[in-house]
Amino acid sequence: MATTGNTNGAAGLDSKQGPKPATQQSSKQGAQEGFVYLPLIAGWLVPGAGHFLLRKWGRGALLAAAIVGMFSMGIAMQGRIYGGASDILEMLGLVGDLGNGLLYIVSRVLGLGADQVQVTTADYGSRFIVVAGLLNVIAAVDAHNLRTGRKS
Repeated sequence: MATTGNTNGAAGLDSKQGPKPATQQSSKQGAQEGFVYLPLIAGWLVPGAGHFLLRKWGRGALLAAAIVGMFSMGIAMQGRIYGGASDILEMLGLVGDLGNGLLYIVSRVLGLGADQVQVTTADYGSRFIVVAGLLNVIAAVDAHNLRTGRKS
């Protein structure tokens, strides 16, 4: 009779692999200490900030450049920034725009973006702004997963 995957959880031993490294166990415990939602909230408010808090400089800089670049290009193309939602498509656009965090708030306060799409490129600009917000939400969730130890 063959046995498969016999583990001794109390001692941290695996019959096939031997003892688990102490650094792996301590990193899982260390990931749960403190306010685990800080990278999520910071990453949503400021693109890349969640990764910067976790000292993932390259990933944070790449995400910040991509998100701010897409948002800026959308504004430059006179893209629409959704302020309210009267139908389902505008509601989806508003949700995407809200994903930009402080970029959305600052642009609304400063009156950036077009109220109505009047040129052909403005429709592309609107999509750039929405996609930048969705990418920012994905990046913030990624920073949260890194913080909680679900991803390395």
